[in-house]
Amino acid sequence: MKRIVCVGGGPAGLYTAILLRTALPRTRVEVYERNRPDDTFGWGVVFSDRTIENFRRADPPSHAAIIAEFHHWDDIDIHFRGRRLVSGGHGFCGLGRKRLLGLLQARADELGVAQNFQHEIDVDDEFDDADLIVGADGVNSRMRTRYADAFAPELDRRKCRYIWLGTTRRFAAFTFAFEQTEHGWFQIHAYQFSAELSTVIVETREETWKAHGLDRCDTAASIAFCERLFAHHLDGHGLQSNATHLRGSAWLNFLRVNCRHWSHGKRVLIGDAAHTAHFSIGSGTKLAMEDAISLARHVTSGAPLAEALSAYQQERSLEVLKLQSAARNRMEWFENVARYAHLEPEQFAYSLLTGSQRIGHENLRSRDPQFVSGFEQWLADRSGLHERRPPMFLPLRLRDLTLANRVVVSPMAQYCATDGVPGEWHLVHYGHRALGGAGLVYTEMTCVSPEGRITPGCTGLWNETQREGWRRIVQFVHAQTPAKMCLQLGHSGRKGSTQLGWEQMDHPLPAGNWPLLAPSALPYLPGVSATPKAMTRADMDTVREQFVRAAGLGAEAGFDMLELHMAHGYLLASFLSPLTNQRDDEYGGDIRGRLRFPLEVFAAVRAVWPAERPIAVRISATDWAPGGLSDADLLAIARALKQADADLIDVSSGQTVPWQEPAYGRMWQTPFADEVRNEIGIAAMAVGNIYEPDHVNTIIAAGRADLCAIARPHLANPAWTLEAAARLGYADQWWPKPYLSGKTQLERARQRAADAGAPQ
Repeated sequence: MKRIVCVGGGPAGLYTAILLRTALPRTRVEVYERNRPDDTFGWGVVFSDRTIENFRRADPPSHAAIIAEFHHWDDIDIHFRGRRLVSGGHGFCGLGRKRLLGLLQARADELGVAQNFQHEIDVDDEFDDADLIVGADGVNSRMRTRYADAFAPELDRRKCRYIWLGTTRRFAAFTFAFEQTEHGWFQIHAYQFSAELSTVIVETREETWKAHGLDRCDTAASIAFCERLFAHHLDGHGLQSNATHLRGSAWLNFLRVNCRHWSHGKRVLIGDAAHTAHFSIGSGTKLAMEDAISLARHVTSGAPLAEALSAYQQERSLEVLKLQSAARNRMEWFENVARYAHLEPEQFAYSLLTGSQRIGHENLRSRDPQFVSGFEQWLADRSGLHERRPPMFLPLRLRDLTLANRVVVSPMAQYCATDGVPGEWHLVHYGHRALGGAGLVYTEMTCVSPEGRITPGCTGLWNETQREGWRRIVQFVHAQTPAKMCLQLGHSGRKGSTQLGWEQMDHPLPAGNWPLLAPSALPYLPGVSATPKAMTRADMDTVREQFVRAAGLGAEAGFDMLELHMAHGYLLASFLSPLTNQRDDEYGGDIRGRLRFPLEVFAAVRAVWPAERPIAVRISATDWAPGGLSDADLLAIARALKQADADLIDVSSGQTVPWQEPAYGRMWQTPFADEVRNEIGIAAMAVGNIYEPDHVNTIIAAGRADLCAIARPHLANPAWTLEAAARLGYADQWWPKPYLSGKTQLERARQRAADAGAPQ
């Protein structure tokens, strides 16, 4: 390569130029920046130890210069409702953004990088002779905008406004402080980055910002407002801005950027131009400089440029996706502070610390054992217990039902029934999992009529023979274990009359199909599935009474709890989603109309289900498809169910339409349960890729859900809960007496691992 151009002179562009010039000393490397050398919007930047080690390997001279300027701190302080809560062991280091720019500029100059400042680049045609053009021009990248068709960016402007300020007040810890006003909450993210200065980012919801008239304030007036609001935390020190070179308001909305493609011909994006991560996890500069390391390595590998740029994106995109996911969770936490303001300060602080879902209960314990032990004792005290225990083993009361712990065996279809009757397989399956220590065991979706089955192998509850089959299972569980049993009732709707789960799932039976019902005559798989009949009022009456009869039979069978399945595109869910309900009568239209029949079924079932036993409802929080359920719909559904006397919302998502595009990941549906529980004030159950005890402990402790449903791990290990208790050192978990030798063996293995210092 003869010429490389970096468009953008922030840390991303400068560090890229440094690394490329070091690897290619005969190549002309140039940096073009629209602002002056010392113009910068931010104040401080934060790095992790791992990132610093990457810097050391990539370019030792710049690494040495950077670490010589670092300011270190260990604690996180959280100020909420007059309380200060401290968690230690977090190990941050940072320095001034302006100082970082100076160090990188000096290193680039030393290497012979040509730096051009106050150079506006509206189009990059002037660099046509360059072999590589690096778009390091930030969140508002002009290169990304010009070639948007090629880079395919997804841009999401978020709900909060923030202003990035500095102060001479030295915040010895990474500080979060929250202040409530008549129009809503404000919060600061503050940390010291040098001997004299700290960063202070003030953030609030857009509507709160406008209600205070800050949209009409200049920078000076905005600073004065923030100084008054956070005077208690500033200790007489003022706030200052270094964004005077910017036109317009100094308050910004965070823009979430994610490009499908990072390169186009000889042009490539890095840092905020390609992707952004919310400042609450302090990762923007880190990501950009790590991008630079990867890009330089691949570009100088000797591979053709197209291959090198593709390999760069492939290597970085997974790490970026993980961090973006964590940053999104943390960002949404701060966008919704009002959602968590009802929590006591102890749980509020824990919720904040674990809000990204990257830091879990045991990770937090390794950082600050005293904080976690004290919080576990606080949780135990609130549950009326004398001694602390892992949060997953706290009891839960719903009406007159008390669960021994927060672990649930999720409903999982077995496809092993004959004429809807649960048999020997089901006795062993459910009995074995109840013996495994979970507090609550769900049945698979049990259908209220022959025509309401998903497959011929689904269980049912429309006659006495089926009732007796279920009674046998419930009696075994009650006689042999402390576990409770929940009956999940549902109707397949348009997703019925299909093959068994291990055959061609969701496809019609080769023969013997039965007629289908749905709110609208829309087949599930167009051109494949049968078209259902759009339900008449008479059909609704029939189905409602089928649910009522099944609930009555379930009560007679001795089930402790009942759940109505209103998720996953089955009949009741099909009424709720605008993708599947296209009726023009009172049972369609807006969410009030779409709720009408499901609420009618719920009310009829609640009337016959014993008053002392709880009823849950499973819902899909989103359809993961354009035009589907909105966030407002989710809250309206949950609010209506609470008003109808539901005791718990089981929050799942999707499976409404085959063209859904879910965002999978660890605990990927937990944020929906969190929203329902803390916005509506009803008990919630989290589901979806929850597979480690640490997941359960963190979710329960943070108040994101009241129960956690574990599905596939319980198929592989029915004793998942017993094993978790032994490995966590919780000796008071109930075990079947014939299995007690297994308990002691697990506990000895845990102790040996602890003595050897091995991770557990």
